[in-house]
Amino acid sequence: MPGEVRAPNKVGDGVDAADLINVVPGRPPGFCIGCPERPIFAATKLVEQELGNHHIASDIGCHLFSIMPPFELGATTMGYGLGPASASAFNSPDAKRRSISFVGDGGFWHNGLTSSIGNAVFNKNDGVIVIVDNFYSAATGGQDILSSRAGNKTKSTKHPITEAVKGMGVKWLRHIDRTYDVGKMQDTLREALTTEEKGPKVIVASSECMLNRQRREKPLVDKAIKGGTRVVKPKFGVDEDICTGDHACMRLSGCPSLSVKSLDDPLRDDPVASIDQSCVGCGNCGEVADAAVLCPSFYRADVVHNPGRWDRFLESARRAVIGLMQRRRESRRLTFADA
Repeated sequence: MPGEVRAPNKVGDGVDAADLINVVPGRPPGFCIGCPERPIFAATKLVEQELGNHHIASDIGCHLFSIMPPFELGATTMGYGLGPASASAFNSPDAKRRSISFVGDGGFWHNGLTSSIGNAVFNKNDGVIVIVDNFYSAATGGQDILSSRAGNKTKSTKHPITEAVKGMGVKWLRHIDRTYDVGKMQDTLREALTTEEKGPKVIVASSECMLNRQRREKPLVDKAIKGGTRVVKPKFGVDEDICTGDHACMRLSGCPSLSVKSLDDPLRDDPVASIDQSCVGCGNCGEVADAAVLCPSFYRADVVHNPGRWDRFLESARRAVIGLMQRRRESRRLTFADA
């Protein structure tokens, strides 16, 4: 197709380009597959279900997708690094609930350290501040920042956010180094919102941006597999026999790889949850289901590339044991003779 008619809905030289509205379904903006920020907001929703609604101040960055379904969290957004600063208006001694504010690591270093954290300390703000630390300025392309973990020949990195926060005078500080642990994230938020200690409560939630992680690891993994090295890759799935089909897991996760699947069972009308091949194995779906006490239908399977002798032996042993148990169950099944 000529270059001048490659754009959607543009017609030229007698060639009709397809109307993408009728071809591609609507795709609202949201977090990437495996994004480590998704479990932060799943935990926030769970805490709000328990403690009630709070004023939530958002910030500029990937975490602003929290205002979109399925989370729909965030009442105000003022500017880059100003999420906690905007929450200062709700720092009232008469408030029944503490405010929750979010700021990304990029916004934190841009001006949040002074305008948000310093302001909260100086004014004795009693709110909760969550610093989303994904190791990069992820929303603008994954550039390194002061707290990036990677070495950089031309920039100074590896400066922990926690140390900067302590230097500002914050006393109540918690660091979560794996945001996918929804239960721990939930417990920490609950503690911050209910503690008797006054002053700003700061939670640094750290996990690497999945896009940057995939860009770094995927070529290395592919090279190792092609070279014959044993590589284990986790995959997650849904047990169709256990899934109840209420889709609560999707309302608390929203991962693009988590979809629905119709069954051929005439006794089950509702489609069950299903995980497609775009899954990157972060495990957030199972963590959310466990923290929210949903049906235990998620499972993890480790895919072994270039298996060794021990892997093959284990696989054979497992098949033998499972086959034995299946035959034993089948032998005990009640059968009825034909009339």
